[in-house]
Amino acid sequence: MRSFLTVLECTYCGDTLSADSPQRLCEECGKVLYPRYDLEAAAAALDREALKGRPANMWRYFELMPVRDEANIITLGEGFTPLFRAERLGAEMGCSDLLIKDEGVNPTASFKARGLSAAVSKAKELGIAKITMPSAGNAAGAMTSYAAKGGIEAFVFMPRDAPESNRKEVAITGGDLSLIDGLISDAGVMSRARAAEEGLFDVSTLQEPYRVEGKKTMGYEIAEQLGWTLPDAIIYPTGGGTGIVGMWKAFAEMEEMGWIDSRRPKMFAVQSEGCAPIVRAFEQGTEFAEAWQNAETVAAGIRVPSAIGDYLILGAIRESGGGALTVSDGDILAYMGLVARLEGMFVCPEGAATAAALGKMIASGQLDPDERILLLNTGSGLKYLDLVEDPL
Repeated sequence: MRSFLTVLECTYCGDTLSADSPQRLCEECGKVLYPRYDLEAAAAALDREALKGRPANMWRYFELMPVRDEANIITLGEGFTPLFRAERLGAEMGCSDLLIKDEGVNPTASFKARGLSAAVSKAKELGIAKITMPSAGNAAGAMTSYAAKGGIEAFVFMPRDAPESNRKEVAITGGDLSLIDGLISDAGVMSRARAAEEGLFDVSTLQEPYRVEGKKTMGYEIAEQLGWTLPDAIIYPTGGGTGIVGMWKAFAEMEEMGWIDSRRPKMFAVQSEGCAPIVRAFEQGTEFAEAWQNAETVAAGIRVPSAIGDYLILGAIRESGGGALTVSDGDILAYMGLVARLEGMFVCPEGAATAAALGKMIASGQLDPDERILLLNTGSGLKYLDLVEDPL
């Protein structure tokens, strides 16, 4: 197998950079870089039927991933997570074809494993020995886990009130953890300062080109698991938004290779009422999202006051004919319980937010209950035991 990676391309101004030296953002405009591939050659070399005999993880799509040498892959078995038919939850909500993709079964118990496997693997390939990042929780544990396996030093800056499970995960996997008073945006300032001082490579969300490549594999998997078709709608909990833009990138790549047709799901971004910069920007019709002040929500993964990929998130949901909406913390907690009781799945609060959003959209008529609707559960609820009432 070989990767058909060619260059890095700016998603805003179109400038290109080498994919064979460390890069973060576009040197011209400071926006997000995407890896690009020779998709015509990839399609000629790789038939989608050939995937059937490959290992059930995200590296089954190696030709469309950014690591050139398989020896540099750092993997814990991430990806190819199950896609469940949520019949009982669907019946409760009046939906005839409801699906849940459960990212909580990934090695580090969240979808962050995908992005950090790709980013840390590429860092290894580029000879990077020390990496840093800010995190609201799950990304930190994923980064330090993959860094540990790859023999790379990892530094993490995390809000002091991040979930206890995430703090312990960083510690036990050998990460250098700094707890800060503030939000992930404040942690990002400190991470970048440390990177500048000590020569660390910052792998913040969409501020380097490779985490999105791990996340895009969710899009490939959804298509493959559904017989190379796509749902009518995908509901996604949105903080930094790497997953929603990654899936959108995957759909475009697959269409260009002839693996799927031009039909796209309506993409819906879900945020908390206490932190909703993307929803506000969507409603105001702006290209960029102003930073949210005094962000607060029980769903740590979507407590992201500003996203560097805001224009990509907004572009995807608008182009798809989807939307953006908020849910309350009360509804998030209620739906964690409802999904567990009806489907036996202990979803994270961010995943519960998608079910709460579906309830609002069905009630308002924004979604047809007979459409095929997919919810993304991005992590395991076992990392958020403090949010669940103790029966004793």
